[in-house]
Amino acid sequence: MNSSLRLVTAEPGLSRYASLAQALRARVVAGEWPPGSALPAESQLASEHGVALGTMRRALELLVEQGYIERIHGKGTFVRQGLTGATMLRFFRFDSGTGEVPVSRILQRSRVSAPAAVSRTLGIGAGEPVLRLHRLRLMGGQPRLFEELWLPLDLFAPLAEDDLTEWDDLLYPMFARRVQVHVHRALDDIGFAQLSATQARHLGLPAGHPCAQVQRSAFDRTGRCVEVRTTRGDAHAFHYTVTIT
Repeated sequence: MNSSLRLVTAEPGLSRYASLAQALRARVVAGEWPPGSALPAESQLASEHGVALGTMRRALELLVEQGYIERIHGKGTFVRQGLTGATMLRFFRFDSGTGEVPVSRILQRSRVSAPAAVSRTLGIGAGEPVLRLHRLRLMGGQPRLFEELWLPLDLFAPLAEDDLTEWDDLLYPMFARRVQVHVHRALDDIGFAQLSATQARHLGLPAGHPCAQVQRSAFDRTGRCVEVRTTRGDAHAFHYTVTIT
């Protein structure tokens, strides 16, 4: 038998191609194919795993559906880079909004013990150290969004002491480049609240003003939660459209 074969045995309850997709996903998560890199040809992968070409194609289609890889017409199949912006602005409509990337300003950065709710969401022990950020996002020079972020320190320690003037306006591409944390997916939960005096002051609004509040949990390719974020903006600017077909 060819020692280079990576034979996959179908797990109970899973089809052959689903089990194959699991094996390929494990190779992606392990970093065998880094984000942005091209996968080998389908025929090569099929031969390597000892499966029919049709089975390999169905397995790859499943990974596309799950967001791990993407097909680029005329070029091939690539490991997805991960989320870049996952913009919060889709929940708001500001008068000055012209589609530009908001300017970001880090107002505060500190190492703190994670509150219980943050610990549970991040999947870390109660009181473990995290990096907390307060960030203001501006459009047209006007403050629009106030954010509080919690990042597990074991992943983001290099960002705890560096020069904040070198930070990018978009965090997820910077996370990938600086600390090799690739945000694969995010869960946003939308609600409404009132701004505290501090939050309102940063946004140039009166204390107690109604705000739209977006609670985000972001996850890497392994399924680990790597960011907890709360974004607040003027509730009067909240606007979200959903197309139902």
